[in-house]
Amino acid sequence: MASATAIILSAAVLAMLWALVQFLLVSRIPVRSEGISDSTGLVSGSNDEATTRRLEEIYTAIYEGAESFLRAEYTICAWFILIFGAIIFVLVAWGTGWDFARGLFTALSFVLGACTSILSGYLGMKVAVYSNVRTTVSAQKSGWTLCFNTAFRAGAVMGFALCGLGIFMLYLSLLAFRIHYPAPEQWIYLTECLTGYGLGGSSIAMFGRVGGGIYTKAADVGADLVGKVVHGIPEDDPRNPATIADNVGDNVGDVAGMGSDLFGSFAESTCAALVLGSSIGMSGGWDAMVFPVAVSAVGIFVCLICSFIATDIKPVKQEKDVEMALKVQLISTTILMIPAVYLAAETFLPGEFQLRATVGSDVLTLHPWQAMLCVVMGAVGGLVIGLITEYYTSHSYKPVRELADSCKTGAATNMIYGIALGYKSAIIPVLVLAVVIYGSFAIADMYGVSLAAIGFLSNLATGLTIDVYGPVCDNAGGIAEMAELEPYVREKTDALDAAGNTTAAIGKGFAIGSAALVSLALFGAFVTRIRHSSEDALFEDGVNMLTPLTFAFLIIGGMIPFAFAALTMKSVGVAAMEMVLEVQRQFDEKPHLLDANPTERPDYDACIAISTNASLKEMIPPGLLVMLTPLLTGIFFGVYAVSGLLVGALIAAVQLAISMSNSGGAWDNAKKYIEKATPDSDLKGKGSDVHKAAVVGDTVGDPFKDTSGPALNIVMKLMAVLSLVFADTFYAVNGGAGIFQL
Repeated sequence: MASATAIILSAAVLAMLWALVQFLLVSRIPVRSEGISDSTGLVSGSNDEATTRRLEEIYTAIYEGAESFLRAEYTICAWFILIFGAIIFVLVAWGTGWDFARGLFTALSFVLGACTSILSGYLGMKVAVYSNVRTTVSAQKSGWTLCFNTAFRAGAVMGFALCGLGIFMLYLSLLAFRIHYPAPEQWIYLTECLTGYGLGGSSIAMFGRVGGGIYTKAADVGADLVGKVVHGIPEDDPRNPATIADNVGDNVGDVAGMGSDLFGSFAESTCAALVLGSSIGMSGGWDAMVFPVAVSAVGIFVCLICSFIATDIKPVKQEKDVEMALKVQLISTTILMIPAVYLAAETFLPGEFQLRATVGSDVLTLHPWQAMLCVVMGAVGGLVIGLITEYYTSHSYKPVRELADSCKTGAATNMIYGIALGYKSAIIPVLVLAVVIYGSFAIADMYGVSLAAIGFLSNLATGLTIDVYGPVCDNAGGIAEMAELEPYVREKTDALDAAGNTTAAIGKGFAIGSAALVSLALFGAFVTRIRHSSEDALFEDGVNMLTPLTFAFLIIGGMIPFAFAALTMKSVGVAAMEMVLEVQRQFDEKPHLLDANPTERPDYDACIAISTNASLKEMIPPGLLVMLTPLLTGIFFGVYAVSGLLVGALIAAVQLAISMSNSGGAWDNAKKYIEKATPDSDLKGKGSDVHKAAVVGDTVGDPFKDTSGPALNIVMKLMAVLSLVFADTFYAVNGGAGIFQL
């Protein structure tokens, strides 16, 4: 029988090899402008050499812009890793009675998690920039298969490389720490040291999501307001000075930031499950304890098999196949995960195993089918939330069509409808989360909740593939517009991007749902760790929310997501104002830029510099708010205050994240729906007053769906994992009562 170690490591290596194969398939497409024929011959009479040079210029400009931003961002992150790593070492060592081994291992796993997160984000950016121009070239050919497969494979490189790398580094850390903690009774310390890995991943995700989100939306909002609304020039028109910065932003925000975010979710859900299930090792052995990692490994095999459905078994032949091909990926991986998880549970878990309850002194006796059921509840719950998100954000359905209709009476009614749509879209996902939490907790205590979180992310490779697909198609359309290719190329990339927009919203639904479960599981792990440190003096009977201090901080915790959203929204607004003024300045000083065929190019670099400087400066306050709040609360007010803070932040963040993400996604697709309309139809089509009202909604929705909304995932996860890492430190301050001993 194969051991868990063999399955986990072979899955990780296979994922990285598969990512390499996908990259080689994409790299076979030359950056050479050709006509509509599938043959390699040039279309007679077309200026393909000049167009090829232009494609290469645009590709180089986007690549250099993304590279310079990430280099600057990751330099700041490197200093943060060094300083915060030292703080972790000192505080964890002190909190555990100067146990330097635990302090060192926690700090090392933090550095490793942070570096893996940086590598994931950087790799994603490289692949996306490399692939978007090749998607543009593929869209010049007849048919839909080649251009869809190029963008899909670009996503697969990121999806499989990140999953493989994440599992590989995490499991090697576990095996290395096991040398120091060989006995099953010591594995609780091993898993506690590993929590630093999740903290490292989430810390970098915070800077990546917020910094990248501010960058991309400052450029996007600036380009839209001056270009489309004031001067009526198309999106991504080469005459718009902000257009290169806008396309750079897709890569640093939507790809690098999102990659780091989902890597953080994977790392934290695994760490939470390992801490909560560390007692399983004593009755079930090593394979039983690392079952959560084995589920993620099995997910890689499932995602790899299902990826053939989109590219080979049922390839995209026409426009209407695109959205279905992406949706089939999510549905097929979820269905196939059910028997796969059953096999993993029967293989790696003993017939019966014991688990200490999170609350009380009971020891639960569990069976493999119960663990499998918790994972499946998470996987199916994730799919349901994803499909509900699609209903509220796709222009194939009633809500977005109603939203488009509201634009007939102006931007104000569009805003009212869009905000209401976001609030309404939170109802069913929250009910699904409640059912999954209740069901998994009833089956296997808080360990069941952590397994449900793993279930949400079990098809992470596919989720990431679809998430990266969207920005690649968006960039491909931008490049087609800037290179002034034939209109049919832009129409094709827009159709690919519209499907990508909807599936990106589905991906955000998955990410928010998993973040809520991960955050709750981490809170359970925090309670478990405080019980262990205090030898059951604290939290033996759970957390009493009616304790005055706990309830007071519950209210404060609920405020944190709103403060965070306010900071990030205002940051986008400030940066966008700078961008608007710069774009307008260039149009005022060089009015001939607006000519149909201008003789000189705008100053793209000035706009790139504005986005870069603004995002690097503005990403620090929100990051400090999220990281310092639980740390200072634990040190000054104690563990009861931290408990209230974490629960309050979780409850508020999940509702706000869903509503903001879905409002933004719906506004974007309402605009695209209007753009598809003809001038003699009800919606009047591109350039009309109805379209301008939709553009205003889309512009407001940009920071909703791409900056504040998705970054709220990280707020709830990062606060919880940071509290878990410093749990011993908080307990060491006056027995968990904090400096003020209230």
